[in-house]
Amino acid sequence: MILDLKGELKMEPIVGMLYSMVDGNYHRLRSIVKDMSQTELDYKGPNQNYNSTAQLLRHLGYVDLNWVFRIKGEIMPLNLEKKYGPLLDEENRLPQFDGIPMDVLLKEYDDVMGMIKTLCHQLTDLQLTQIIEYENGNQATIQWGIWHIADHSRYHQAHINQLRKWFSES
Repeated sequence: MILDLKGELKMEPIVGMLYSMVDGNYHRLRSIVKDMSQTELDYKGPNQNYNSTAQLLRHLGYVDLNWVFRIKGEIMPLNLEKKYGPLLDEENRLPQFDGIPMDVLLKEYDDVMGMIKTLCHQLTDLQLTQIIEYENGNQATIQWGIWHIADHSRYHQAHINQLRKWFSES
């Protein structure tokens, strides 16, 4: 198998390259979690002090979904906000998602990835440098946003790998 940063047919070259980073990282994430039991999925590390894999998967899906609507220049529909959110709970932490089966979490995340793919099919390379509003009054380009989706996934994959290590040692 040859690995490359090529997009799908009908995606513009730079958009496709950025999308392939997102898609590749998502497939890597799925391979990391594919054989987790429910107990491991809900495991919060030593002394229950960390976010579980379930929390991290839901967090990634919610943040990616926010990027889809941010790039489209739209507000996320309330039904999706309720389904995937909130970003943080009352204590400013990732919300608890114990007991949600892996297949449900991955199906929901698959739906978000489908929206990202559809969005990337619609984007042109020229649109990538458009400025969009980012959290806390900051701004970013669309291309940075798509790159950030991929980077954010890799960041939390490291956390999930650490949780897997701790779980196997416990």
